Amino acid sequence: MSSDSLAAFRTTGLRSDLQKLANEHFQHDLTENDRALVAAAATKPSRHAMIGSLLGLGLGLALASRVRANRTKMFAAFRAMERPTQVKFADGRLVDIPDITPFLQPSAAVDGATYGFFAIAGLFLGGETGLLTGLSSARRTLATADPEARKRVESAWRGFRADVLRKELVELEAKEEKDGAGTPWFS
Repeated sequence: MSSDSLAAFRTTGLRSDLQKLANEHFQHDLTENDRALVAAAATKPSRHAMIGSLLGLGLGLALASRVRANRTKMFAAFRAMERPTQVKFADGRLVDIPDITPFLQPSAAVDGATYGFFAIAGLFLGGETGLLTGLSSARRTLATADPEARKRVESAWRGFRADVLRKELVELEAKEEKDGAGTPWFS
């Protein structure tokens, strides 16, 4: 399992050339206040994802302990109640009922699996929920900025996206020339 599966450990994944291009737009197209605004908005998703992951992990472990306690109580109640030991059929024959108590007894392996499953599920759900709330918070941070700053940030983003698309076009054309003129690029 990759560490990118969990929201708390995800990285941006930009290649170094795209990172350099983004930094150029960041430095040249934005003022100091705009850069501070973008930096503040950029830290929110990761912070929310980390907090959500920790809360989800704690909630998962708490739920696992509740499930374990209830399973232990149910086993104690099952063991204490009187159970039939034989079944008598209409033709008069008696058949013994096997005792399944040892199979229902809580074990350390089942407890470990319960804690593991609930911890991983809580970590995943909390982290993804935190990532979504962080993205929403970052969007609000940029949306509530003054209109001029928002325009500059949007313009810098559009310029960056246009440069990325131009770069991808050049790479695709170079690959097409390398593969040959009549060969489709998707084969």
